Amino acid sequence: MTTRVLICDDSSLARKQMARALPKNWNAEVTFAFDGRNALEKLRAGAGELLFLDLNMPEMDGYEVLDAIRKEDLPVLTIVVSGDIQPEARARVRKLGAIEFIKKPTDTDLVLKLLQDYGFLRPEDLVEEHEQSAASDTTNTTSTSAPISLNDYLQEIANVAMGRSSDLLARLLRVFVKQPIPRVEMIARSELSMAISAAQADSSYSAVCQGFTGAGVAGEALLLFADASFNDMAELLHYEDMDTESIQVEVLMDMSSILFGAFLKGIGDQLDLKLGLGHPTVLGQHRQIGDLLEHHSTRHEKLLCIEISYELEDREISCDMLVLLTEDSVPFLEQRLQYLVD
Repeated sequence: MTTRVLICDDSSLARKQMARALPKNWNAEVTFAFDGRNALEKLRAGAGELLFLDLNMPEMDGYEVLDAIRKEDLPVLTIVVSGDIQPEARARVRKLGAIEFIKKPTDTDLVLKLLQDYGFLRPEDLVEEHEQSAASDTTNTTSTSAPISLNDYLQEIANVAMGRSSDLLARLLRVFVKQPIPRVEMIARSELSMAISAAQADSSYSAVCQGFTGAGVAGEALLLFADASFNDMAELLHYEDMDTESIQVEVLMDMSSILFGAFLKGIGDQLDLKLGLGHPTVLGQHRQIGDLLEHHSTRHEKLLCIEISYELEDREISCDMLVLLTEDSVPFLEQRLQYLVD
């Protein structure tokens, strides 16, 4: 009996990885959705009895999809596959009806176990190798062979690394971190301040930077912390006397240590690369974005920029993290991408 499977993720790389994690000899008809609205359209048309669902997507996220499935009573079982591994994220999807949660990158052994546990994979559902080969052209109604760009690749590994840093922050502070969609683009250093989407032009920020290097890659991470967020963050970190500059620097350094360390380790683990970290440096305090990034604008080389805007739910706390990779890092990253998709 053929099982109708729908894989929903805005990343073409993630869709490809999830499809590859399915047993090769499983008699399944696999289709793909690129966001939540697209997934619901296909579910209403009967495209899936088993849904592998990402959480962090544009237009309609995974939480909204789960809510719509429940309200419309759509006949599908959902396994969430996400880089957001916060305990609260797992609890929320369970409450919304998901049967299981798989963290990215996808573990093929866990996928196999879950398919068996929930009765989707039985001996009679396996096909002989020659039958699978003959059927492979018709079972996948959406191709996974479309070219994957370097930006899409970096967005997905940044999404996974962001999930790790958010999880650490959430556990330490007992909060829920809203997960944005990472932005990836190649920019000139002089364009850096204009490229920061979350920053308010008339607001003041404090910033810290930390360089990193590895075999084939180099760059720096920047954390831009909104001055309006200091009091709330100090309260969560159990600091007092926030009026002193030294305490504000400690808050800034604590935040950068949490976010930089977990995020860069997550990137390194996925690239199979050990990253060496330099010493963090305060770029400035209580200044506008353009002034804080002035030292970048005098240099003319291109940067591959990953931007992540963190927000804490029910708190007036926000910060912007930029991971800036040198142009010389691009060949190594393209090589890693080719290895991953082949």
